[in-house]
Amino acid sequence: MLKANVLLALFLYPVLLPAQRSPAPDALPVRQVRLTHFTMLSSAVVKAGGDSLSSVHYTPANYWFPVTVPSTVLTGLVANKVYPDPYLGMNNMLIPDASDTFNQEYHLEQYSYLPGQPNPWKKPYWYRTIFSVPAADQGRHFQLLFKGINYRAEVWVNGRLIADSAKMVGMFEEFDLDVSAAIRPGEANALAVKIYPLDVPGEPATPQLKALEDFYENGGPTGDIGKNVTMLSSVGWDWIPEVRDRNIGIWQPVYLRTTGQVVISKPRIITELPSLPDTGVARLSLDLQLSNNSSQARHGSLEVTITPENFAGPAISFSRPATVGASGSRMVHLSAGEIPELLMHHPRLWWPNGYGQPWLYRIRLQYRDGTLSDDTSFVFGVRTVSSAATMVNGWVRRDFFVNGKRIHLVGGAWVPDMMLNRDYRRYDYELRLCRNANVNMVRIWGGGLGETDDFYELADRYGLLVWQDFWITGDTNGGFKGSADWPLQSSVFIDNVISTIYRIRNHPSLLVWTGGNEGHAREELYNAMRDNVASLDGTRPFIPCSSGFSKAPKEWKGSWPDDKPAGVYSGGPYSWQDDAKYYQFVDAGRDWVFKDETGIPSQPPYNTLAKIIPNLVPDSKLPYPLNDTWGYHDACTGNGKYDTYYQAMADRFGTPTSMRDFSDKMQLLNAGGYRSIFEAAGHKLRETGGVMLWKLNAAFPSVVWQVYDWYLEPNAGYYFMQRACEPVHIQLNLDDSAVALVNRTYLKRTGLQYAVEVVRMTGASVFKQEGRVDLDTTDVKEVLSLRSVLAGAEGISFVLLRLKDAQGKPVSQNVYWMSPGHDFADLRAMPPARVKATVEATEKKDGYDGWTIRFTNVAAGLAFFLNPQVIADGEEVLPSYWSDNYFSIPAGQSVTVKVSCPQAVLAGRTPQLRLEGWNIEAATQRLTP
Repeated sequence: MLKANVLLALFLYPVLLPAQRSPAPDALPVRQVRLTHFTMLSSAVVKAGGDSLSSVHYTPANYWFPVTVPSTVLTGLVANKVYPDPYLGMNNMLIPDASDTFNQEYHLEQYSYLPGQPNPWKKPYWYRTIFSVPAADQGRHFQLLFKGINYRAEVWVNGRLIADSAKMVGMFEEFDLDVSAAIRPGEANALAVKIYPLDVPGEPATPQLKALEDFYENGGPTGDIGKNVTMLSSVGWDWIPEVRDRNIGIWQPVYLRTTGQVVISKPRIITELPSLPDTGVARLSLDLQLSNNSSQARHGSLEVTITPENFAGPAISFSRPATVGASGSRMVHLSAGEIPELLMHHPRLWWPNGYGQPWLYRIRLQYRDGTLSDDTSFVFGVRTVSSAATMVNGWVRRDFFVNGKRIHLVGGAWVPDMMLNRDYRRYDYELRLCRNANVNMVRIWGGGLGETDDFYELADRYGLLVWQDFWITGDTNGGFKGSADWPLQSSVFIDNVISTIYRIRNHPSLLVWTGGNEGHAREELYNAMRDNVASLDGTRPFIPCSSGFSKAPKEWKGSWPDDKPAGVYSGGPYSWQDDAKYYQFVDAGRDWVFKDETGIPSQPPYNTLAKIIPNLVPDSKLPYPLNDTWGYHDACTGNGKYDTYYQAMADRFGTPTSMRDFSDKMQLLNAGGYRSIFEAAGHKLRETGGVMLWKLNAAFPSVVWQVYDWYLEPNAGYYFMQRACEPVHIQLNLDDSAVALVNRTYLKRTGLQYAVEVVRMTGASVFKQEGRVDLDTTDVKEVLSLRSVLAGAEGISFVLLRLKDAQGKPVSQNVYWMSPGHDFADLRAMPPARVKATVEATEKKDGYDGWTIRFTNVAAGLAFFLNPQVIADGEEVLPSYWSDNYFSIPAGQSVTVKVSCPQAVLAGRTPQLRLEGWNIEAATQRLTP
């Protein structure tokens, strides 16, 4: 039931107080103020219209829920304790769904909080806020910027209808509304936004309420969520349950922007390197639109300043006269051919992670017509991108180039948070984890989002290339089910495409656009995507889709600009495979010439398992350690997703004796699988275009397909991937038992020193060899074969690989556990080891506390699978960024690693170092030198 009428306190609203003294006209700033404090209520309860609700004199007749925008409706209700947290346990089954038939089948109407309304998401919701504007801004231009709503919106300001739900529709379009006539400077102003639900809520599939049920049906039984232009996975996928309200709401920020009468919009900066491979000169061009919102022509100047963003260096500045006609607009084009300042000499280039530094510049654009009318800036990088299609044994392989250099892409898919609850800090933590893993690519999967500004900004800063799918999937748009006639409104989809291109085209991280995930839109929409990428961006390729088995009709245009096939292939496998299987895939070529989707289930570590599965007591009728909560958090057995994974662990490492034993053994399985995916692709560095995981991250607390979980805890596979993708790497090829060195970089490596040793579980050495080798750029070199050594081995052996540079500095280390028949049950009988940890240095920098720690094995045998952790108040500090983890140390040797943790997470707590491992006694010590 709704609470009684409560008058909301003024502190719920952002208030811009007028200055005590009116500034001179030249001093009036251009401002962009974020409106965050809103109240929210269903239109099933509030009967007033937008004209009344957008009045500062409106007196609420009901209690309105305070919400902080961005916020979906469900997020706001969970924050107000109306519904339980759907991330936890089975709580999502205590919340009604947007589908009436689903509610009836699972008796969810009983949980509706609205009296007489069995479906609380069927009617629109109102968001309301009050704000003030300085009196000195009288006569200026005001814009309301909605960065993202879902699904339709109606906007009212001070009793005036600004935009209706026919104009404001689609989840991925920005809306820039002129509210100059409605704003009252010097007074309080009221904003009311009516959010409409999806046109078609979509029918969810049968929920996975049992641990032994088959795969969740992606996109629901009919894929009808695809009738909308929205987050398609909100109806449920096999890694995320259905989001009850389908994430309706104001899911992105709202800004009030105050300027003069001439406004700058749609800037595009293009950077070219005309003399590749020489990068000593860059040619820049700039396009933008000037709009005059007054009835008189404006004669002014456009001022441009370019300054280094993340390094020290000189600024570039110039100005050009620019006249804009009365109530008109004009496009401005500036190029290096006309403006010498746009010809940059010795620029610092933006490079992807592992290939160089992501150097950035900031461009500031100002328009003055006697006073400062507009002032805006954005960050960009000097770099070029391109692609080419190459035939490899009858299969097309897509290659990508940055600054003329072919980049071997390693990374994975990125999915949205279930309820869109990532903020800037969360994005920062997650993308920093991606960079730390040595990946260079993050793919924005087509059933998710056009990601937020925060995401792309951080991808720029961390050197992470972005692979951008548009919002089409084979599960909803006719590839596997659904219909090519969906989405129903072509104009909505196309408008969302155009808005997204304008919004993110200046980000240096953006590498490629694709027409969707494993499916094709109908030809009208396909051509709209392709043509708008060509005309509005024109600097990076478009490929038909992220798939190899969903092919468009032959008569359709191919990739842009080369008109060739996509040359990338999904299709998994997604279930557990023997480690050596990935080498068979890569050696065979075929769809592994560029694999953009493959992965394994990825059991989380023990530390966060109880948060994901709150009731960790196994059901005796199910395979250990399952109960039905595991099923809801994705541990189903359909199509071999979980049963073969679990069975492989038990077959290789022995039946688990406890939940901790189960978790530790699962980490060994994770480690080998993820290492092999990337090392198999790496051993054919020049023959493959790249390999990408399904997937990197988690949408909610899940036990599948992730290298770090929803609580930001990496599993062992994360660190074995980190090792496999390091710039210079030593590895054991599992197809021919050759020890190989891989140089992913464009720097030659001379005088490298490698050491190879094979030891028994007792620590006894049975083979040892050292040598020196030189590596060319992007080179792979086999240095010796262990086939004969390993073929005659009995029991468990460990292959110890070490690589140092010419000066003896460690470069790479790797340890493999080998056994005939993959029988590792005796690992639990390894002789105990003893490891001494020495904190050598501490550092405080950029909001992080960091430590350098040296681990020394002082025992006679191998210290295996060590997992150091930073803990505080008895719990692991997450996120923690380790340069290496789950490593092993041979007898008498040392490993030095670095770790850092956000000071905001530590929050004044005293951190400690805890060291756990397969055959050591866990110990905790102070994190001080």
